[in-house]
Amino acid sequence: MPTVEFTALLALAAAMSFSPGPNTTLSTALAANQGLRHAMRFVCAVPVGWSVLLLLSAGGLGAAVVAVPALRWGIKAVGIGYLVWLAWKLSQSAQLGQADAARMNVGFWQGAALQFVNIKAWLLALTIVAGWIVGRDDSLQRLAVVLPVMAVFALSSNLLYAAAGALLRHWLARGRRLLWFNRAMGCVLVATAAWMVRA
Repeated sequence: MPTVEFTALLALAAAMSFSPGPNTTLSTALAANQGLRHAMRFVCAVPVGWSVLLLLSAGGLGAAVVAVPALRWGIKAVGIGYLVWLAWKLSQSAQLGQADAARMNVGFWQGAALQFVNIKAWLLALTIVAGWIVGRDDSLQRLAVVLPVMAVFALSSNLLYAAAGALLRHWLARGRRLLWFNRAMGCVLVATAAWMVRA
């Protein structure tokens, strides 16, 4: 892959991975409520789920999603509903430990599955497949380069957000700070869901 293309890929990966979205918001909230160790299941699930999504998109699933509007709308509807439900559950948590994985239903497999109803993840996967992989003579070699790069970005961005949440953990334990933090994170999830409606 030429240096110019690889640099463009890195710029896209940084912009999309480190901008707030459902993954980074949940990483932050889980670590703030339960600590970094607890959040690591979700943090590790994101690159796994996203890598599978990228592989399936490169294999043709992405083209099917683009070609069948009902499928795209179904993915969006499930994703929006799930984000709003998580936002509601999170906004009700006022004490450390209250917003645990069982209550919010976000563990490793849920985190991996979330990528398939995350329109931001779909848009990124489809953009990368169309711009860097499909229709190239060296598509398999390109996929072998793109996949680990994107997995590293997914892991590092969610780990950074989770670390920020974990650093806030003790400060949030005082008074009603955690409740307001969780409500703010819930609002970010609702805002993401609203963006998904228009995407």
